[in-house]
Amino acid sequence: MKVIDISTSVYEGMPVYKNKPEKQPEITTVTNGHVTESRITMDLHTGTHIDSPLHMINEGPGFETVELEKLVGPCKVFDLTKVNDGITSEDLEKLDIQNNDFVLFKTKNSFDKEFNFDFVYLEESGAKFLTEKKIRGVGIDALGVERSQPGHPTHKTLFNHNVIVIEGLRLQDVAEGEYLMVASPLKLVGTDASPARVLLIDGLSV
Repeated sequence: MKVIDISTSVYEGMPVYKNKPEKQPEITTVTNGHVTESRITMDLHTGTHIDSPLHMINEGPGFETVELEKLVGPCKVFDLTKVNDGITSEDLEKLDIQNNDFVLFKTKNSFDKEFNFDFVYLEESGAKFLTEKKIRGVGIDALGVERSQPGHPTHKTLFNHNVIVIEGLRLQDVAEGEYLMVASPLKLVGTDASPARVLLIDGLSV
C-alpha cells in the first residue's frame, strides 16, 4: 500500500490565485518560555481546497452540506497533460468516466512552479459532459476549475448538479489510474470553501 499526498503545501510566499496578496497565508508564531503557539490567517481558497455551492451561487448551500461520504472512496486520475487550454467535452469523451465516479484531472498545471495566468481549466462543455455522466466529484491541479468564462458557467453547472469541486491538487508524480481517495476538509459551517488534505492510496481495494 502506498499513500500519495496530492495536497499543496501551505507557507508564506506560496503560489496563490492570480498572485493576489490577500490570498497569501500569514503565519505568526509566539514562544513564551517552552510553549510555542502559532496563528494562521488564510483565504479558504488558498492551496488545496474544496468549494461549496455558496462560492458561486448567491444564497447557495454552505460547506456543511458537502457530503463527507463523497470525499472518501474510489477515484480515477486522468492524464490530460496534452491539453493546452480548456478541457472540453471532446477531450473527455474518450475517457472511461462512469456514473458516480470521482475524477481528477492531471494537466500541465501540476508542473508549474508559480501561478500561471493561462492555467488549464475545465471548459463549460466539459462540465456539462461530466454532469451528464452523473459523477460525484471532480478535482483539478489548478487553483480554479475555470477561467475567462463570464458568469462562471463551469462552477454553476457542477454545483447545480451536486458535483463536488476540489481545486489546487498536485498531481505531478501521480500516474493515470484508479486509487482510493481520502479528501479531508475542516468541519466548517456556513462557508464557501474549506482547506483540505487530499490523499491517494494505491494498492488498496475498496
